Amino acid sequence: MADRYLHLTGTAPGRFLTRRLGLPQPAPLRRWSLETPRLEGPLLHLTAGDSAIGGELAKVLAATGLAVEQRSERPAAIVLDATGVTSARGLAQVHAALHPVVRSQAPGGRIVVIGTPPSSEDHHQAAAQQALEGFVRSLGKEIGRGSTVQLVRLPAGAAPVAAESTLRFLLSPRSAYVSGQVIELTDAAPDPAADPDAPLTGRTALVTGAARGIGASVASVLARDGARVIVLDVPQAGDDLARTADRLGATALPLDITAPDAAARIAAGAPDGLDVLVHNAGITRDRRLANMPAERWAQVIEVNLDSVLRTTDELLASGAVNRGGRIVATASIAGIAGNNGQTNYAASKAGIIGLVRSLGPRAAAEHGVTVNAVAPGFIETKMTAAVPLFIREAGRRMNSLSQGGLPVDVAETVAWFAQPGSAAVNGQVLRVCGQSLLGA
Repeated sequence: MADRYLHLTGTAPGRFLTRRLGLPQPAPLRRWSLETPRLEGPLLHLTAGDSAIGGELAKVLAATGLAVEQRSERPAAIVLDATGVTSARGLAQVHAALHPVVRSQAPGGRIVVIGTPPSSEDHHQAAAQQALEGFVRSLGKEIGRGSTVQLVRLPAGAAPVAAESTLRFLLSPRSAYVSGQVIELTDAAPDPAADPDAPLTGRTALVTGAARGIGASVASVLARDGARVIVLDVPQAGDDLARTADRLGATALPLDITAPDAAARIAAGAPDGLDVLVHNAGITRDRRLANMPAERWAQVIEVNLDSVLRTTDELLASGAVNRGGRIVATASIAGIAGNNGQTNYAASKAGIIGLVRSLGPRAAAEHGVTVNAVAPGFIETKMTAAVPLFIREAGRRMNSLSQGGLPVDVAETVAWFAQPGSAAVNGQVLRVCGQSLLGA
């Protein structure tokens, strides 16, 4: 559905009026396309404190395809290496590095601060590194002009190459609707793809709930990145599922994910195993708890959570997910912040977060598989188009980018999780919400 307010603020009279009234000033986001695959402009590489990774990090930044510079009058991206900040006084160097350049950054730019996990043994280091989180979240809310800010934590002693796929994603148009996020990496060595423009070539991906909306967009982006895609949805959505499959050259698998034999049928549909498993199927049955009958509660928990737990366990146990595979589940900011009338939905999506954080380390150790989740905020779909006008407008504006996201924003994040180079990204829940003002 068209965002008329976003269009209005793109006109001279609209800008004048909304500024006079003190209303939000959303900037159109530039997303990935064949014509604009990268940010336009140089990457400014800065350092705060004494870094031990400066030289290696410079090589990784060069691999993003952006021209890396130490000085720039109008950078498209800024990467601040703050891994050497270990004290409260050291935070002054963060200010000194970014204060002179943040205003000159190009519209739609990217700022990534690289830190390390707070130490459990050095409370001065822990305080300084945790301070970076508050700094990044606040800068993301004030920077404006369609720019985004993130914090990436690299474990002490880990090679910066572990962050390459993450930096490629964050420093590109693919991350247009991701801001104010903290990403904790492991020290796992990446499995680099032969072709960074088609990193999923030769891999098989299955997407549930793929007949339309976000699921269809996820399938499309995975196919764009080279994957052989299997699209799954309930038999009642068979016509839409077939159209999605035909459009992508994918295989359609009409199947109710709650069926007792769902995992076995998925495995049979991918005889060479799955390299990417995306749990996107989900439903809502909204009512306040006092008015919610047991069957509405049970339906949402069964589809959104229990079926994900059951099929994931069975597919991992049977070896149907290949080593080096990726499992990506769909959470929601409702599972983080809660939502009126959605106790069942929020419980199911918070459950997904618990699944990811618990299973991620064990799945990597036992099966060589990473487990992550994407948590969408207000995404422009047919479902949100049916939301009453004023609630819809509030959902669009209550984030740092002052607009709703698109299904492709969720899909690009899933595709980054799915890459062979993302082995160091595990147990993460990334919000794709424009840094919604709801929740953490």
